Amino acid sequence: MSYFFTSESVSEGHPDKIADQISDALIDNFLAFDSESKVACETLVTTGQVILAGEVKSTTYLDVQDIARQVIKKIGYTKSEYMFEANSCGVLSAIHEQSTEINQGVDKVNKEDQGAGDQGIMFGYASNETEDYMPLALDLSHKLLQELAELRRENKEITYLRPDAKSQVTLQYSDDNKPERIDTIVLSTQHDDFDEELAMLAKIKEDITNILIPRIIEKHPQYAHLFNADIKYHINPTGKFVIGGPHGDTGLTGRKIIVDTYGGKGAHGGGAFSGKDPSKVDRSAAYATRHIAKNLVAAGVANEILVQVSYAIGVAEPMGIFVDTYGTNKTNLTNAEIAQKIASIFDMRPYFIEQRLKLRNPIYSETAAYGHMGRKPQQITKVFTAPNGDTTTKEVELFTWEKLDYVDKVKEVFRIS
Repeated sequence: MSYFFTSESVSEGHPDKIADQISDALIDNFLAFDSESKVACETLVTTGQVILAGEVKSTTYLDVQDIARQVIKKIGYTKSEYMFEANSCGVLSAIHEQSTEINQGVDKVNKEDQGAGDQGIMFGYASNETEDYMPLALDLSHKLLQELAELRRENKEITYLRPDAKSQVTLQYSDDNKPERIDTIVLSTQHDDFDEELAMLAKIKEDITNILIPRIIEKHPQYAHLFNADIKYHINPTGKFVIGGPHGDTGLTGRKIIVDTYGGKGAHGGGAFSGKDPSKVDRSAAYATRHIAKNLVAAGVANEILVQVSYAIGVAEPMGIFVDTYGTNKTNLTNAEIAQKIASIFDMRPYFIEQRLKLRNPIYSETAAYGHMGRKPQQITKVFTAPNGDTTTKEVELFTWEKLDYVDKVKEVFRIS
């Protein structure tokens, strides 16, 4: 009997994602001027107000208010009628120095002995369901909102869009766990005010189904077979959605951890990513386990893999590695034996994760919307400006944990031809 699975996404203009993007912009600026910075920064956004709080150990000084405003402007909150606007919102900073008692467990004389910045469990997941080794429902949910944001910025085919939006995709699966079709698409988008509400709803639904969906199919033809005339659409199902963003709903860093990862597939250890430098294993080890899972699936170890790692604060060696292949194991090894081989290939001490994935670079702003996983690795140039006018230019590699650079090594160790 077929079954259904659903994942959701939120846009860069969603209040929680605004908070994530501000927090990660602060991380990038600290790392750009001091790569050894230790940062844990939380952001709250609400009507006309941004509040920054957290702990920092760094040699650099930043104008955090200006950084926050630049992020808000880039997202698209540039009009006073949004009740949250880049130039006029208040920005309050309550950032202070990191506790020396935490820092003593992380910084060591021998860098290789660097301890984990906190205790906890982290999970990485991969599936051969998509080209990016990501769950399909989440991949589609992200792509809907990325394309909607593109339409908003173009401001040609659809001219009334505002930054806040959410999507949700329900897939029907066959008995053998293969996606058969899209059953339901839910999409809510903030919009300019209309004179007549029924006409507004009809126009938005028409534009989503006749403009957005065809663009998705055109840009991602590998998914064309999943779209059909029987899809149930719920477009702005509550009706009018003029009041949105931080004016409609307070946003906080770290509240969209399932959107950030696997859309409910696999598992999650509970720790958020945004606002944390890579000494926090909530972030770095989650990236490392994704890197492991993706390379193992790509190498043919299994069709679907979940990898768990756990740490104690201040201790370099992980407590253990766990693997679940969900019955899709293609080797003659047990899951426990697969975990042992993973430990022989990938050094999971925090320092070595940072080095392997080049995590002490300003690469985090790009992760803070539309998911941290399943993205395309790429080299880019970023320029940062300090309050005194000094600039620094950084050549960085984004989404290194998405690289399939260990496939050959995995095949060698697992003896896969």
